Amino acid sequence: MTPVAAEAPTFDCRADFAAELAALARADERIVAVCNDSVGSSNLVGFRAEFPDRLINVGIAEQDLVGVSAGLANAGFIPFASAAAPFLTGRALEQIKADIAYTHQHVVLCGQSPGMAYGALGPTHHAVEDISWMRAVPGMEIIVPADPEQTRRAVRWAARSGRPTYIRVPRFKVPAITPGDAPFEPGRAVRLAEGDDVTLIAIGTMVSRALEAAALLAREGISARVLNTPFVEPLDTAAVQAAARETGCLVTAEEGLLSGGLGAAVARVVAEHHPVPVRMVGVPAFAPTGSTSFLLDHFGLNADGIATAARAALGRVP
Repeated sequence: MTPVAAEAPTFDCRADFAAELAALARADERIVAVCNDSVGSSNLVGFRAEFPDRLINVGIAEQDLVGVSAGLANAGFIPFASAAAPFLTGRALEQIKADIAYTHQHVVLCGQSPGMAYGALGPTHHAVEDISWMRAVPGMEIIVPADPEQTRRAVRWAARSGRPTYIRVPRFKVPAITPGDAPFEPGRAVRLAEGDDVTLIAIGTMVSRALEAAALLAREGISARVLNTPFVEPLDTAAVQAAARETGCLVTAEEGLLSGGLGAAVARVVAEHHPVPVRMVGVPAFAPTGSTSFLLDHFGLNADGIATAARAALGRVP
C-alpha cells in the first residue's frame, strides 16, 4: 500500500469531466450537453464555445432538463444532463424515474458538486441523499469516481453504455489515487491495499481518506484491506463477500446519507451471504453550517473517523 502523502496535489474533477466530454463530442456528433443555467458550475464554458449548437441550457428548471434529455435520447442523441446534484436528483426524481429509467433511455445524469461540496450554503444545497434516491430507481447505474482518472473513465463508459446512468462529479478536491492498470467496469471494485484484519470500502472523496486510515491502523498492527467501489450500482458483490470471509469485519465510508447508500448496499450483501460486523461512516442527519472541510470532520468523514470505525468493528474500542 502506498499511503496518500500529506503534500500530494489535489484536483477538482469537474475539469476532467468537461475535458473528457469535449473529447467525446469531437469524435461523436450524438454527444450533447444539457444544463440548468449551470454552464459555469458544470465547467461547460469551453464545451459551449466549441459546440454552441450542442449545449442546451433549459434555465433553472431541472424537471425540464430531464424531460428534454429523455427526448434527445429518444431521437438518437447521447445527452449528458448536468446540474448541481441536490437539484438534479431532488427536484427531478419523478422525471428520472418515469422519463429515463422506466423507458430505458440512454441519458447520463451528471450530479455536480455532490455530498457537502457546497459547504456553508447548507442542507438545501447538500446532496447527501442522492445515492439513496438513485439506488431506489430500478435500472439506474450509479458511479462515484474517486479521482480525475476515474472521472474520465466514468464519462467514457457512460457514453457507450446505452444505459441510464448517474455520475457524481466531485467538486471537493481529491488526490489522484487510481493505479493506471485498475479496472473500470460495472460490478468491479479496485483493491488499493491488502489486509487481513478489516476491510475499508469507500467511494468518492472518502477513498483517499480510507487509505490514510489504513496507514494509521497499520501503525497499531491492524492490517486493513482497502476497496474502492466506483460502481455503487451494480456493486461488486463478489469482492464484498470475499472481504467478509477473509477479513471478518467491514467498514464503509461515503460522503452521503447512511440510510440507503453504499453502507446499506454492502450490509445487504453481507447479511444475505456472510454475516460479519459492519460499521458505516457517513452522514446521519442534516448538517450544521460550515465549510466542506469542517463538515467532513464534524461527521468523522476523515482518516481518524474511519480508523475509529474499524477499531469498533474489531471490538478494540477502549
